[in-house]
Amino acid sequence: MIETIKSIILDFQEARLETGVPRRLRIETLHGKATVCIGVRRSGKSTYMFQVIQQLLDGGVPRQNILYLNFFDDRLHNLRQDNLGLIAEAYYSIYPEKKNTEMVYCFFDEIQAAPGWEPFVDRMMRTEKCEVYLTGSSARMLSKEIATQMRGRALSWEMFPFSFREFLDYKGIESAGALSTKSRLLVQKAFEEYWKTGGFPEVTGLGRNLRIKTHQEYFHTILFRDLVERHDIAHPKALTDLAHWLVDNTASLYSVNSLTGYLKSLGHRAPKSAVSDYLEWFEDAYFLFTVRIFDPSLARSNTNPKKIYCIDHALVTSVSSGILVNSGHLLENLVFTALRRLHQEIYYYKTRTGREVDFIVPACAAGVAAGRPMRGRSKMLVQVCESLAEPQTRKRETTALSEAMAELDMKTGTIVTRNEDERIEADGGTIEVIPAWRFLLELPESMQ
Repeated sequence: MIETIKSIILDFQEARLETGVPRRLRIETLHGKATVCIGVRRSGKSTYMFQVIQQLLDGGVPRQNILYLNFFDDRLHNLRQDNLGLIAEAYYSIYPEKKNTEMVYCFFDEIQAAPGWEPFVDRMMRTEKCEVYLTGSSARMLSKEIATQMRGRALSWEMFPFSFREFLDYKGIESAGALSTKSRLLVQKAFEEYWKTGGFPEVTGLGRNLRIKTHQEYFHTILFRDLVERHDIAHPKALTDLAHWLVDNTASLYSVNSLTGYLKSLGHRAPKSAVSDYLEWFEDAYFLFTVRIFDPSLARSNTNPKKIYCIDHALVTSVSSGILVNSGHLLENLVFTALRRLHQEIYYYKTRTGREVDFIVPACAAGVAAGRPMRGRSKMLVQVCESLAEPQTRKRETTALSEAMAELDMKTGTIVTRNEDERIEADGGTIEVIPAWRFLLELPESMQ
């Protein structure tokens, strides 16, 4: 095994780095802490690590001082808690003169694939002169696994597929500052492409058939590698059927009872507890996200129906049956992922008369998102509607938003549309109607 690890280390040091498009995520390192990058599979975490490696090389770090291993490499399949120490042994047998004298930069990709990795990384950081970078596709690494095993010796950052701004970077389109007429037209045209392709880096530029095929491969890989295998699920068909139902019902309400009943109608014997676990694991893999109602009572927030969203709106179109998903739901999903990049806590709101507003971002996120210090109880209210052209739709959406603004004592609310742009004076406040492309560009790049 040690010879295999040595050859993998040496092969990487000779390989050409594929650094791709620079990402707008700014990870900061802190001495003595592992740097952890977490996100859905194929979102660009490995490429981002290559970008960090390239920065180190450009800064004068010798290539020999970079130790990179991808734990999805089949040759590392047998590495377990009791033999992970072979990694350091293999590296220092190649470069014995570096031990305890030179800083070694260790990059461990998809580390969660190696059972018992936490004590190994912890030990490396305590006993070797090294900086450690980790990637993983499990949200548990953000909290439970790292907090308990590494005792605060890690800083975690989330990575999502391309934001619209990053997609414009990929296309070479300038998006900073005031846009000229030509720049605005280029941005709007690029948005139409982003609308079709979504944010997964690998599918940008692909034709429709290849894009659908690639998205479907992601879907099945996430289900089987990140859920069935990782959690040893005995009835994978129930999980797959549930995933399909949730994707088909993107931006719609669900309850655990209704999902359990649905699986029962298909002949699955999945109890409510199993369905709850599946939902938690979908979120853990950064695949599907649950949004609860905004309510001061946690009990009421948990018992009310919840809404479901997918990591990428274009993945939905590639995987869903197309019967239930409409472009309004997809636009809502796109806005959700843009907000989720910036904040983990997002809710939907119901007014006292039962009208619904799609998203409320709590005060702590809204204050930063607006680029100002927090003041009072300011929040961010966002309604999503494809078009306000129909008078009935316009009345429904603006009434819901103005009611929510009044109840929450807010002076502004936002309606995100496909193309419309106007300002509506509501009772005691202002509703900004804004096209999706501009909404995405006006959000801050990062909360981190």
